[in-house]
Amino acid sequence: MVSDKGSCLGDYFSSSRDKGEIGLPLLSVTLHDGIVGRDKLDRRTETNLAPEDHLLVREGDIAYNMMRVWQGALGRAQFDGIVSPAYIVLRAKKNVDTKYAEYFFNTSKMIYLFWAYSYGITSDRLRLYFNDFKRIPVIFPPLAEQRKVVKILSSWDKAICVAEKLVDNSAQQKKSLMQKLFGGDKRFPEYDGKFKRCHFSDVLEIDSESLGSKTSAEFKFKYISLSDVDAGNISDDVEVHLFASSPSRARRIVRAGDILLATVRPNLQGFAVVKKEHEGFVASTGFAVLRPRSGVCGDYIYHYLFSAHIAGQINYLVVGTNYPAINSSDVAGLSIYCPEYEEQLKIAAVLNACDAVIVSLKEKVELLRQEKKALMQRLLNGKCPNVVGDINVA
Repeated sequence: MVSDKGSCLGDYFSSSRDKGEIGLPLLSVTLHDGIVGRDKLDRRTETNLAPEDHLLVREGDIAYNMMRVWQGALGRAQFDGIVSPAYIVLRAKKNVDTKYAEYFFNTSKMIYLFWAYSYGITSDRLRLYFNDFKRIPVIFPPLAEQRKVVKILSSWDKAICVAEKLVDNSAQQKKSLMQKLFGGDKRFPEYDGKFKRCHFSDVLEIDSESLGSKTSAEFKFKYISLSDVDAGNISDDVEVHLFASSPSRARRIVRAGDILLATVRPNLQGFAVVKKEHEGFVASTGFAVLRPRSGVCGDYIYHYLFSAHIAGQINYLVVGTNYPAINSSDVAGLSIYCPEYEEQLKIAAVLNACDAVIVSLKEKVELLRQEKKALMQRLLNGKCPNVVGDINVA
C-alpha cells in the first residue's frame, strides 16, 4: 500500500465553523449512538441559541464533543443539521470515506489517542480542541480499501439492526399478550372462573425480614442497591459490607423467590425476582420486598408488575412529586387481578417462555456486537491484509 508517511489527522480533516441555517434539525452527539436528533433524547434539550448561533453540519461531516470524545462521543451526520457551537465539526479534506473514519475513530486505539491528546486538570475537564486533534498521527489507507472496510462492517451493522428489531418485536408481542392474559381476554380452555380483585397485602408479605439494631457489627453480607437492579435483572457484581459500616438503607433481607419492587422512581420498573444465588442478600430499603403467600405464584406477580394496570396505579401515586417514590403502604394498597393458582402457573409459564426468547435474542445482539468490535480492531489496524490490504495506524 502507498501511504502518506508521517501524516496526521489535520491532513485529512479541517474544522468547519459554518453558521447554522434556519429550518435545519437540531442534532446532538451522544456517547453510544453517534449523532441523533435532539428531540430523540430523554433529557431536557431546550436552547436559547438562534439557529445561526449553532454550527452547520452537512451530511457526511463528523462532529465530536470536545469534553467526551475520549469516551466515544462522536458521530457522522446522516443528513444536514445544526449542532451546539461547543462541538467540533470535521469536514473531510481528501480521499476520506467518512463512514470509514467513523468506524476508525471508534477503535480502542483511537479512543486512547483522543484521551492522550486531550488537556485538562481532571477527567471531567479534559477537552480535545481541534488544534490538538489535528496533530494525532494516523495513516489512512487508499479510498478503495476504506470502502471495502465500510462494506464489510456495514453488513454487521445490518445484522445487528435486524436482531435488535427482533428483540423489540418480541417485547411488543409479550406486552400485547400480557394485556390479554391479565385482562382475561385470552384464557386457557380449561379455565373459565372470574379473576379475583385483590390488594398486594392480600397475596403478598411485604418487607417481612429486616436487619435490626441487635445485628452483630461483624455480620457480613452482599448488598443489593437500587443501581444493582434493572428491569428483570440483579447485578452479579454487588458490594460486600459489614453491618457496622454498611449504608443505612441496607436492611431488607431477601430469600429466593422474593420479588424486588423499587419504590424510588418506580416508573423505571426496577423489578426483579430473587434467585437462589441471591439467597440471604440484603437489599436497600428503596425496595419493597414482596414474598408470595401460600397459593400465589410468584412469577405471575412478577410479570404483573410490568402490566399497564400496575403502571397506571404507580403513575397516579407519584404524579406531582419532586422525588418520585412510593412507600410501603402504597405498595400494600396496589390492586391486582388473580385467577386460580393453577391458571396463574400457566400464565407465568407462557410469559417466562417469552422472556427466554427475548433473553436469547439479546444475547445474539451482544454476540454480534462483540464480533463486530473484534473485526473492527483487525480491519482497522491492518490485521486482515488478505481482505482489505495493509491498513495502518501510525
